[in-house]
Amino acid sequence: MENDTSRRQDINLAVITVCLGLIVGCSSMLLGVLLDTVEHLFLGFVENNQMPVAVNALPSRRLVSLIIGGIISAVVWYFLQRNWEPVGINASIKGKRMPVLRTAIHVMTQIFYVSTGGSIGRELAPRQAGAMIADNLSRSFDRHGWSIDPEDRRLLIAAAAGAGFAGVYISPITGTMFCLELLYKKINSRSVAVSVTMSSIATMVGSITKGFVPYYLTGNRHYGLVVIPLAILLGIVNGFLGTIFKKFIKLASQYRVKGKAILWQLSLVGLLTGLVAMFFPAVCGNGRGLAQLAMNTNSSTGLSGALLWLVFGFFAKAIVTLLTIKGGGYGGTLTPSIAIGACIGVLLGVVYMAVVPGVTLAQCAVLGAVSLLAASQQAPLMALFMIFEVCHMQYSALLPLGLAVAVSIWVSKQMQK
Repeated sequence: MENDTSRRQDINLAVITVCLGLIVGCSSMLLGVLLDTVEHLFLGFVENNQMPVAVNALPSRRLVSLIIGGIISAVVWYFLQRNWEPVGINASIKGKRMPVLRTAIHVMTQIFYVSTGGSIGRELAPRQAGAMIADNLSRSFDRHGWSIDPEDRRLLIAAAAGAGFAGVYISPITGTMFCLELLYKKINSRSVAVSVTMSSIATMVGSITKGFVPYYLTGNRHYGLVVIPLAILLGIVNGFLGTIFKKFIKLASQYRVKGKAILWQLSLVGLLTGLVAMFFPAVCGNGRGLAQLAMNTNSSTGLSGALLWLVFGFFAKAIVTLLTIKGGGYGGTLTPSIAIGACIGVLLGVVYMAVVPGVTLAQCAVLGAVSLLAASQQAPLMALFMIFEVCHMQYSALLPLGLAVAVSIWVSKQMQK
């Protein structure tokens, strides 16, 4: 009898895993369509890896877009939170229900704000959407006689959150690592099978509109052993900076305004971001533009001017992202971390390249991005595979990327003792 019950639970889990992969993949795909639609409406461009931000839009249009986006998002979040607190993914895993309508509005508002140019990551929205779908679908199946073990339900929610990420960034391994390393935090054959299957299905569905193209263009040159000392150096520096950035993110989240204060504070942040975006478009959005700017930096032409812009971008992106969170906005911090880390990678890489030839600034940017991401998220495997997947890296990159991540997370752990 016990074997029959266990077999039935396994079958139920397998069926629900496939169903969630398809549904969450569709959810991520639709959020991507929403992003493209709002960007085209407000900024008049379609985002891609060659044009990650609206550089061709008039400065006044970027300003107006961010002002309107900040005001509308502030109003929506104000009314949404008058008698409801957004339920996070970890709270859902612990058993708190994620209501469908309010969570959906919360998720779409995140996408709307970043689409108008708001400085925050977009990856939290598909993760929350995935968790909400898994939470409610598993409860529905349970009510209709499908036996779902409470532990399996927690796994399904964590895996669906990772699958939501995978469906947007077309990165199944990253989605799997996000589930196992940051959310479920248990690695066994059952959790690996569920998370890999769900993220892979969501990736295939999401690729219908996104295609299988790199999110960042890095040149994909061979990574030789000459980059190893730079990987160690960036691991040390960005392990420190990433930990500091994480602490500031935590503080901004703890003191995030609510109530009527969000109406003026988030609107003011939108205005401030818009003023910066008038002359520095790369500050807009989730950080893709700034990271690509760092990766595109050329050592042969206009280097000094480019470095000054990267210094400015480093501080501007960090400040407006933290102000967005403090001002009442919601969103991810993965891609802003990548952008900030890429800037540091280029700035230190210029000095390194003066001594050690055979390294490109794009490689420096990538190493900086992965090392700061690992420390700021406290997720070395997720950081490693995210950069590897979204940049479509060669296998020669695994050694320096892994080394940069290992050093970074070690430095971060030492700082937190």
